[in-house]
Amino acid sequence: MRKYSRRQFVKLAAAGGISAASWMLFNDSILKAGAQESNLNGSDFTESSAFADTSNSNQILVAWFSCTGTTEQIARWITGKTGADSYEIVPEDPYTEEDLAYYTGGRADREQEDASVRPAISGSVENIGQYDVIFLGYPIWHGQAPRIISTFLESYDFSDVTIIPFCTSHSSGIGSSAENLHDLCSDIVTWMEGRRFSGDATENDVVEWIDSLELSESEVQTVGEFNFETKTVLLNSGYEMPIMGLGTYSLTDEECAVSIAALLEAGGRLIDTAYMYGNEAAVGRAVRDSDVPREEIFVITKLYPNQFANAAEAIDTALEKMGLDYIDMILLHHPGNNDVEAYLALEQAVADGKVHSIGLSNWYVEELEEFLPQVNITPALVQNEIHPYYQENDVIPYIQSLGIVVQGWYPLGGRGYTAELLGDEAISAIAEDHGVSSAQVILRWNLQKGVVVIPGSSDPDHIRENLDLFGFELTEEEMEQINDLDRNEKHDWY
Repeated sequence: MRKYSRRQFVKLAAAGGISAASWMLFNDSILKAGAQESNLNGSDFTESSAFADTSNSNQILVAWFSCTGTTEQIARWITGKTGADSYEIVPEDPYTEEDLAYYTGGRADREQEDASVRPAISGSVENIGQYDVIFLGYPIWHGQAPRIISTFLESYDFSDVTIIPFCTSHSSGIGSSAENLHDLCSDIVTWMEGRRFSGDATENDVVEWIDSLELSESEVQTVGEFNFETKTVLLNSGYEMPIMGLGTYSLTDEECAVSIAALLEAGGRLIDTAYMYGNEAAVGRAVRDSDVPREEIFVITKLYPNQFANAAEAIDTALEKMGLDYIDMILLHHPGNNDVEAYLALEQAVADGKVHSIGLSNWYVEELEEFLPQVNITPALVQNEIHPYYQENDVIPYIQSLGIVVQGWYPLGGRGYTAELLGDEAISAIAEDHGVSSAQVILRWNLQKGVVVIPGSSDPDHIRENLDLFGFELTEEEMEQINDLDRNEKHDWY
């Protein structure tokens, strides 16, 4: 599935689509993950969120130069708030403490006295032309931006780009430091008024400033909010994921391959498997053999607890079994010994580009409260048993409040219970009123609750039916009728 290049989070936040709690976890994920990757040598790096191109939205870059870490912190907060791509402007010849000592005749003093100086930059921004908005950050040196900022601005064509400067200083305002940069770019550049942050600035200060900018909100897609037109949801990792697909539990190799072929032919693009299902190889083969472009297919697999102690090796094994260059998402199958260590290995796999998104399966409120403080990247997904007889109405809102998407396995009740659930009088009556099947009613109920569905089937007709969920909508009364069926009746032990 497509990956947003983090162009939309200013708009997402302005639209009010992400809770404060979600942002706190999301920002923390970015800060820790960014530090963990430590790939900041003048190159664009991916933190825990990124968005794919959309024609009518702003793609954002936060470019910043920092020597003491103050500007870096502000840049990190802006990146977390906006979901932007991030680029650290790194000098080829790093500044030493002596270089930065004021009024000593050191390097920084000499550079600031000579407007023609252009310190060389290590690395460059790839595909600079994709960005519509650039936040440009720097410390104030002798009342002005460091000369390396001039180097950056003269290194690219910023035509039709909006540049939003920000600076850090103990006392000086942004003042003329930003205005004096204008002549370094073409007249086509739009400069917005900048903002100074002091050393004791808080994340809330940054958030309030970004909200005040009121950037364009066209084509807003909110993290965690289902888009019923595209039939996708935007994950906090920045990737789009289909909101309905196929679960492959209990499908043998041949059944699995045939079922996936039917899914893809019918327009489905989400496939869920796991190490313990024993069919990862079949899933990979079906994906590779398909005419559907790889980037349009979203593959989820899971590490089982007996793999946690050697999670890095297990991730490589999954890639090898599937024969894929990357896996869209890997989950931990359920809590177990070494689960934190295994999750940290997943985080490293994200940094290495082996896995795009990571998450958990069979984690509930207490488990999440204990687990999340021990990891760096907020899970993009939590997958739990959810169906009308086991609704998790206390768990789902909690998970969603963290900016995490919820996915339900056993959406039709699971083996041994499906017939009873599909035959439930209340569900059958609603199905009859809409001219659809009971299965479609249950799956649509899930979607309207914000729960991604992955019903399992080896029947091509059922697979097509399970994807046909957008020609009707359940009323609030019908949703409540199904909500009233909750028995807190779990059908598996996880």
